[in-house]
Amino acid sequence: MEPPPPYPPKYTMLQEQGSIRPPPYRRNIPRYHSSHHKSGGGSCCLRCICCCYCFLFLLIFILATLAFYFYAVYQPHIPSYTVENFATNAFNMQPDFSLYTEFVVTVKANNPNENIGFTYGKDSSVVVAYQDSSLCNGQLPAFHQGHKNITMIKVVLKGKSEFGSGLQEALMENRHTGKIPLNVIVKVPVGIVIGTFPLRQFTVRVICALVVDNLSPNKKTQIVSNTCVPNIDL
Repeated sequence: MEPPPPYPPKYTMLQEQGSIRPPPYRRNIPRYHSSHHKSGGGSCCLRCICCCYCFLFLLIFILATLAFYFYAVYQPHIPSYTVENFATNAFNMQPDFSLYTEFVVTVKANNPNENIGFTYGKDSSVVVAYQDSSLCNGQLPAFHQGHKNITMIKVVLKGKSEFGSGLQEALMENRHTGKIPLNVIVKVPVGIVIGTFPLRQFTVRVICALVVDNLSPNKKTQIVSNTCVPNIDL
């Protein structure tokens, strides 16, 4: 059995005048451009983002540690306020439906903190109101309250207000029942003092809802109920 004839070559090399002609239909090998030089900017941005996150985490950790240390060492408590006494010096109805009043209000400020003091500023106000109508106003004195301290603050309030016939009738009815609702609104700037170092100042707003039995100048006023709610404006 004869062997099969050899396959013809796919192409032939022709030699002409000492040079070799390239074969026809030679396929070009694709070139892949390296992107190594472009990855440098991306890695730099990634490092910057990682550094920012690490710094932010470290800052939060430091602040949380300081807050925990401050709370554990100083154990801060919000001071409490209440109206201890209410006296009527003047309560005069005028023919033009205006009302002149003069009250003396004693406010009790209790600081239960052992290492924190408070400084009460000058720009304060105290208002006595009846059914959202201001009767008179006054001002707290500026003072410093030390650690574990209870301070009684006596405030004289005077004022003349427009009082319509409807409010007069409601007030007269409350006076007959012996239950007159009043609101004592105190607003005062307070600064925190830790040890001997003063810190930032904020505004304390206290609303005391009182019920008194009478508003006669010649009779002692008794406080039937007293509820004070403090609010802090940071």
